[in-house]
Amino acid sequence: MKDQFNISTDLIQLISSEQAFHYKVIPVKHTNNSITFKTEEATDDLKQELEIVLGKTIHFVKDSKESIAKYLTTNFRKRANTTEDLHFSNDFLEKILLTAKDIGSSDIHFEPYEERCRVRFRLDGKLKEQYVISLQEYPIIINKLKIKASLDISEKRLPQDGRITVKTTNDEFDIRVSSLPTLHGEKLVLRILSKDANHIVLDDLGFTESELKTYKETIKKPNGIVLISGPTGSGKTTTLYATLKLLNDDKTNILTIEDPIEYTLEGINQVQLKENIGLDFASTLRTFLRQDPDVIMVGEIRDAKTANMAIRAALTGHLVLSTIHTNSAWATVSRLIDMDIPPFLIASTLNVSVAQRLVRKLCDHCKKETIISPNIFPSQYEIPNDIKNHFVAVGCSHCYHTGYKDRKAIYEIIPITKTLIRHIKNNELEIDNYIKTNTIKTLKDNAINLVKMGITSVDEIYALLAV
Repeated sequence: MKDQFNISTDLIQLISSEQAFHYKVIPVKHTNNSITFKTEEATDDLKQELEIVLGKTIHFVKDSKESIAKYLTTNFRKRANTTEDLHFSNDFLEKILLTAKDIGSSDIHFEPYEERCRVRFRLDGKLKEQYVISLQEYPIIINKLKIKASLDISEKRLPQDGRITVKTTNDEFDIRVSSLPTLHGEKLVLRILSKDANHIVLDDLGFTESELKTYKETIKKPNGIVLISGPTGSGKTTTLYATLKLLNDDKTNILTIEDPIEYTLEGINQVQLKENIGLDFASTLRTFLRQDPDVIMVGEIRDAKTANMAIRAALTGHLVLSTIHTNSAWATVSRLIDMDIPPFLIASTLNVSVAQRLVRKLCDHCKKETIISPNIFPSQYEIPNDIKNHFVAVGCSHCYHTGYKDRKAIYEIIPITKTLIRHIKNNELEIDNYIKTNTIKTLKDNAINLVKMGITSVDEIYALLAV
C-alpha cells in the first residue's frame, strides 16, 4: 500500500526537503523547462513563487491534504538540525554532503552504471537511492570529491583513500573517502564521521542491567584485553569510545591507534593509521609501549602481528581495548587461535569477549500487534513458549513510512572465568553447556527479548535467529 506513494529519484531531487514541506508540493512530472506538482491548493501566488525559486514553468495537479502529507513523509526527510546554511548552496555536491549529514546518514555511495549514475544514502543501516546524476556530470562530481579529499584525479585504475573536512557556520565534521575502479567508472563511498563524542554514554547504548555491570567490572581491571566483535556497521567503535570516555581521567594515560579517527575525545592521545608510510597497527603498538600508557585502544585486530602486539601489551600490565570480526563472542577465541596465538596466552590476557549488533526499533506511533505465526521464523529456530504475540512494522509520517525509527544495540558478553580459562588452555572450544548453566544471554536471546518487549520485529532479527 505504501509503495503507491513512492516517487522516482529523478523527481525527488527536483526540490529540496525543506521546499517540499514548506510549499506542501509533490513533483510528479518534469521536462527541461517545466515541473508538474501535486498540491492541495493550486494558487497563483504559489505558482509565481515556485517559478521564481525553481526557475521553471510550474503546473499543478490537485490532490487531498492527507495524500500530500503521505507523499511528503514517504519521500522527503525533514532536517534534524536548525542551521540556516545547509541546503541552499548552488553547489550540487555540497548539497549532497550536507543533506546526508543533516538527515543522519552514515554513508554516501556514488555509483556509475552504463546508462545512469546514482547517489544512495545509508539511513538506519539501509541504503536508499537519493539522487540520479547524468553520465556527463558524474566524472565532474567525482573529480571535485577527489580534489577535496587530496586524491590523485589522474589515477582511475587503483583504489584510493582520502579525507574531507566539512565546515559550516555551526558544525564541523570529517568524511572518509574510498574510491574503487568499477566496470563503468569510479565508485566512491563516503563515511561521515561525527567529531562530537559528548553524546556517547555507555549506560545508553543497549546493555541490560546485568550486562552493564559485568562489562564495567571487566574494564576496571588494570591489565588484559577487552575485545568487541561484530560485522561492519554494528556499533563496535561507538561502544569502544563510550568505554574510553568512562576510563578517561587526569590520572590515566590513554593512547589510541585508529583507522579512521571517528570521534575526538579531549584527554586522549589519538593516532591516525597511515599504512602507506609504515604507520600500521603493529608498529604503532610497539611505540605505544614506550609511551607509558595505562590504556591502549587498537581500532581493529586484523592480523597475527597486531594480535601478538596486543597480547604483549596486555602481558606487560596495560589494558587493551580492540575490535575483531567474528560472528559471536566466543568465536573470538577461535579467531585468535587461527592467528596462531598460543591458547595459554589468550587465557592469560583475555578479560571479556563482547559481540554486538544494531537492531532497528519499531516506530511507537504505528507498530501493530498481531498473533505469532510459526512460519515467520527460520525453520530450525525453536520458538519460545512464552511468546504469543508480536508487533509488526506498518509505517507512518513519524518514521517516513518505513515502520522503524532509530536503532538499538544488543550484546553478548562472555567474561573469561577460571572455568573458561581451563577450556581455552585445553583448546576445548565447545561451551554451550557453560552458557546455559551460567545463564549467559546470547545475541539470539537478547534479540528475541526485544520482540517480546515490542521494541523490534521478527523480520528485523530474522538473520540473527537463522544462525
